[in-house]
Amino acid sequence: MLVFREHGYEGASRAGLTKAMGISTSMYAAFGNKEELFRKVLKRCTEGPSAYLARALEEPTALGAATAILAGVVRTTTRPAHPHGCLGVQGALSTSDSGQDVRDLLVAWRADGFSCIRERFQRAVGDGDLPAQTDPGLLARYVTTIAYGIAVQAASGVGRDELQELADAALRNWPLS
Repeated sequence: MLVFREHGYEGASRAGLTKAMGISTSMYAAFGNKEELFRKVLKRCTEGPSAYLARALEEPTALGAATAILAGVVRTTTRPAHPHGCLGVQGALSTSDSGQDVRDLLVAWRADGFSCIRERFQRAVGDGDLPAQTDPGLLARYVTTIAYGIAVQAASGVGRDELQELADAALRNWPLS
């Protein structure tokens, strides 16, 4: 996971991946191919470092969910002793035609996260937690755009405290019912 986070899909070499995994057999014998390994890494990322999303969606209010999402992004994209940024955002932003399947996989992964957040905000409108005129899709797009921007900024070296200030500022105008 760390090799893909640091180098992206195409930048992660077979030698770097096998060294990081501590395997002496062929990566292809162990995992099929690089794309299959990446799929497993993305699943592990979803269940591990990115598991904050599922927990955030269980918050009792939409604002609590958005706050937990952005705090989770800040926390996971700036972990000490780990490459900063997000595998799901930077893993295949620029790939050659041979990386199209991985790029599509990450587009779908990000779309799934967006859909989960949109559904949570739709429930919040229905429950009266958000004003009736709130567009759940637009609000989910706002939160995911801020989250992905935080990940890009973290990869660029912006520190945790500054990113948390940004997340807090992004939520100051939250629609209240």
